[in-house]
Amino acid sequence: MKRRRLPKELWWPISRRFLVMVPLLACLSHAEAFAGPLVAQIELKPIAQQNVKGIVRDEEGMPLPGVSILEKGTKNGASTNGQGEFSIVLKNPNAILIISSIGFLPQEIPVKGGTVNIVLKADKKALDEVVVVGYGTQKKSDVTGSISSVPKERLDNLPVTNVLQAMQGSVAGVNISSSSNAPGKSPDFFIRGLHSITASNSPLIVLDGIPFSGSYNDINSTDIQSIDVLKDASATAIYGTRGSNGVVLITTKRGKTGKPVVAYSTWFGLENITSAAKPMSGAQYAQKNLDYTAQTNKASAPVPNQYEKDNYDKGIETDWLKEISQQGFIQNHELNVSGGTEDVKYYVSGNYTKEKGVLKGYQYSRFSVRSNLDAKITSWLTAGTNLFFTNNDQGGGKVNLYMATVMSPYGHLYNAQGDYEIYPMNPEQLYTNPLLGLYQPTLNLTRTLSGNAYAEIKPEFIKGFKYRLNTAYTYKPDRTGDYTGRKTGDLLGTASLANEEAKNWLIENIFGYQRTFGKHNIDITGLYSAQKNDDFKSTINANTFINDMLDFNNIGAGQKQTTTSNYYASTLVSQMLRINYAYDSRYLLTLTARRDGYSGFGSDNKYGTFPSIALGWNINNESFLKESKIVNSLKLRLSYGVSGNQGVSPYNTLSTLATVPYIYDGVTTIGVTPSRIGNKNLKWESTKGFNAAIDFSILSNRISGSLETYFTNTYDLLLSRKIPNITGYTSILDNVGKTANKGFEASITSRNIEREGFSWETNFNFSLNRNKVKSLYGDGKDDIVNNLFIGKSLQGVYDYKLIGVWQKGDDFSVDPSAKPGDLKFQDLNSDGKINSQDRTYLGTRLPNYIAGITNTFKYKHFSLSVFIQTVQGVLKPNTIYDYRDQLGRINLPASYTYWTPDNKSNISPSLAYTNSRQYTYPVDGSFTRIKDATLSYDFAVEKLNKFKINNLRIYVSGRNLATFSKWLGWDPESDPYKYYDNQASTFYPQVRTFVMGINIGLQ
Repeated sequence: MKRRRLPKELWWPISRRFLVMVPLLACLSHAEAFAGPLVAQIELKPIAQQNVKGIVRDEEGMPLPGVSILEKGTKNGASTNGQGEFSIVLKNPNAILIISSIGFLPQEIPVKGGTVNIVLKADKKALDEVVVVGYGTQKKSDVTGSISSVPKERLDNLPVTNVLQAMQGSVAGVNISSSSNAPGKSPDFFIRGLHSITASNSPLIVLDGIPFSGSYNDINSTDIQSIDVLKDASATAIYGTRGSNGVVLITTKRGKTGKPVVAYSTWFGLENITSAAKPMSGAQYAQKNLDYTAQTNKASAPVPNQYEKDNYDKGIETDWLKEISQQGFIQNHELNVSGGTEDVKYYVSGNYTKEKGVLKGYQYSRFSVRSNLDAKITSWLTAGTNLFFTNNDQGGGKVNLYMATVMSPYGHLYNAQGDYEIYPMNPEQLYTNPLLGLYQPTLNLTRTLSGNAYAEIKPEFIKGFKYRLNTAYTYKPDRTGDYTGRKTGDLLGTASLANEEAKNWLIENIFGYQRTFGKHNIDITGLYSAQKNDDFKSTINANTFINDMLDFNNIGAGQKQTTTSNYYASTLVSQMLRINYAYDSRYLLTLTARRDGYSGFGSDNKYGTFPSIALGWNINNESFLKESKIVNSLKLRLSYGVSGNQGVSPYNTLSTLATVPYIYDGVTTIGVTPSRIGNKNLKWESTKGFNAAIDFSILSNRISGSLETYFTNTYDLLLSRKIPNITGYTSILDNVGKTANKGFEASITSRNIEREGFSWETNFNFSLNRNKVKSLYGDGKDDIVNNLFIGKSLQGVYDYKLIGVWQKGDDFSVDPSAKPGDLKFQDLNSDGKINSQDRTYLGTRLPNYIAGITNTFKYKHFSLSVFIQTVQGVLKPNTIYDYRDQLGRINLPASYTYWTPDNKSNISPSLAYTNSRQYTYPVDGSFTRIKDATLSYDFAVEKLNKFKINNLRIYVSGRNLATFSKWLGWDPESDPYKYYDNQASTFYPQVRTFVMGINIGLQ
């Protein structure tokens, strides 16, 4: 049979493809076997390998070591070195790199060789996984106590000199109020209400794991890595006799592995008075005086004094508020260097802050240096130090704001010699020139030298065990002085100089054991510590100086001198054990017990034990929620515990004597007399607290937060109770009385928009607290003198209930001494007359609730953050209304209105009203404030690398931008009229600040 051939047009295409494919497949599967002529029949080009190099940084431009670099779809990978650098050879010409690191959002980047610069964004949820809990850290999912963290953004780019100012309004349950804004002054601060009456309500500061005896001014906010606030009894019981008012854990920055990074930041700007209660102008002042003389039936006069009449006739006015004011200026400079190797890491910083106040003479400057060092000495031993020195200076003679607001606009500013006139309204000598303080040199230096050192051992033969030794020493040499001389009216010259040295040492032995056995995880922490505080102060006073040239710098020049000195010392010995247990990351248990011994208490009560228990349930780890697409995390927390407040100075348990001079046989001799009766039964105040909370995160972590409620009872209050005079004393300090607090807190974070190039995030916090005095001295009676009322809140307002102003034609039978224009009060007991029995509890200075909201917008390299704070439900006396019988002698605020026969006000009294009942004018002190706003721009990292710059940020920021309140006069928060002492350095207005800043990091 003759075979038939296929046409060439059919078999040739098939054969051609076959001739090509067979050798190719053979080469790919058995390259060596087909290395001969068959391979030579086709031209094969090997795939070109791509070498990619790069560096990975965080959003601040810091190199990131240990970052994983993986070629997608392969096992080909690499990791960054200590300088954040990496190199990888790719197998795919269109490769995609997966960049990932713990605490950062992963990225996928297509590359085709060359050099790349990668910036990883922080994973906020991952960063929140670990929090400081006291004597260690914990995963946030395992925390059972109430712990809140201050947003990191609040510590950056804000024009503040005190870390509390940055915290204000940002944490639920924390009440920070600035009663004075004088440079260098710290705000008032308490957590979850007031617990104590006599003892301190201030929280305990723990800096880098060590209880800190300095002040908040000593801590440079730029050096701070994190701030965590312990609020409930379970979280604070580990600090025993010092935990009942809450604990603030401050952790400073540490060095990171990598080449040295130099960072410089600075901000500078202007300060101005906000919400100023400007005094009346000359014309307003004269009209006020004419109205006053008419209402008091005195001879009509536009000015009351001769010195005023001279200027009034000439039309010469003085703007006293302008004379004492100046353009405020504030600046801050920070330089730090950090880096290290795998074995040694360091962080060194220096800071200088200078503030020139808006009132003349007010200033504050701070210089501080810090060095943090961590060293891995062996595989089982690490050690380190935290050293810092701070010098705070608040000295300088100061003007007097109160005197400026009440001084006549026709008063004399200068005398004939060109000096400030002592009595501008002469012969009126009750009110002096507000600028006299500039003639009074003052010295106010507070310095802190603090050093901590630690060594931590992790023996390899005991897995999970570690031992840490902490040692700390703090030395605070403070110096104050002042002098008044002839130019201020002191014809003798008077000087005072004081030196104080406070020392504190601490040794802590801490052991820890942490192991996981299947689904069981146990973490045990134990502590044994000893601490001593001692304080010595010497003061010398002198007068009768020949001249004013030497002031307190040569106090020996004073012909009459007196000296005093005091020394206090106390010790504290403590033991603590904490057990954390978790089963399957679902069920959590924390047991804590601390035992403290304090030398300041009686011999029978030196030691106390403070236990606590806390439970947690990670509901989201249960099978019925594990696959939920709505709920990402859900945890229930319950806790109960006891914490204490040692809160008294040493030696209160001892009866003491005081020295007094007396004359015996014609000779002056020093003798002693009883000064205080001791109480050997004295002990600490104790607070029992219950806390219940829900932590949640939903909708792919778009909304997260915590809702908490708490109840606390404080008992064994340290109060001074009266005793029979026959004992030789009138009172004794004792453990009597009880207070209670309850409240609700909410903290919510919402990531409203997250798109490429744009995001909008909102942080909201809300705090509601109700405070109550449950008992006082055991007799069931209120203590009206000290403003303490059983069943009512602390800081109460006890006064008459104002119902208006008496008008002509009213029935005056209930208050026969009243006249038209006087204040009208309600007859509360219906006895037909107004007297002290009609006073009642009207409310409290403590707010009903406080809240804060921060909105942060980011568009490409721009970021805008706006923080709004509100304080509502405050009832507080407004002394701007209360001039008693001084209205005919002084000036008044221009906004002040008063009753006249033609202007029948039903709110303000007449100028003739003398306020004989000493009414305090309590009014609503609530306010809402745009607390701060910051606009920043971060330059692109890839462009900065050309100039060896890691990061560069410029920003503008404003603080106290606008306040909305019904309050009349000065700011409702600062309220300088509460300070009537003419020398009070805290008499200072609220200020508005605008700054410009720059942060730069160098490679």
